[in-house]
Amino acid sequence: MALRLTVRTNLAMRILMFCAVRRGDLVRSADMAEACNASTHHVAQVVNQLSALGYLHTLRGRTGGVKLARDPATVTVGEVFLHFESGVPLTECFDEAGNTCPLRVGCRLRNALSMAVEAFYEALQTVTLQELVCDNLRLETLFAGHACAAGAAVSQPELTV
Repeated sequence: MALRLTVRTNLAMRILMFCAVRRGDLVRSADMAEACNASTHHVAQVVNQLSALGYLHTLRGRTGGVKLARDPATVTVGEVFLHFESGVPLTECFDEAGNTCPLRVGCRLRNALSMAVEAFYEALQTVTLQELVCDNLRLETLFAGHACAAGAAVSQPELTV
């Protein structure tokens, strides 16, 4: 398959899955970065974006962390992908400002690609975050070693933003 997601989208889904598995816990960006095989800087950027979009609650400070803000059953993979991928053109012809393709006047490929992208997002709208993590013991095991590391993130009070 040639379709490729941005690193940011991939990381956003990993972070959301981590938080969904650790639902109710306040988790640290460093733990997510380690579990998701990403830099803490990149995780922090994606966490900020997920927080701004209403997917995460964040609490700053020494005892701070991140927590899922929505019920995982209400978050679809398609909606997350649309938030992170909507500004990224699939090909040059999808970039209205930078399209220099000499075939654009007579090319029918763009229409076919548009239909394929729509079908892709439509299929992902049926998959929830809950479905990705519910009863997924392998994922829970992978994330278990990264949860609440070094005494951080144990039952914290409800966050308010």
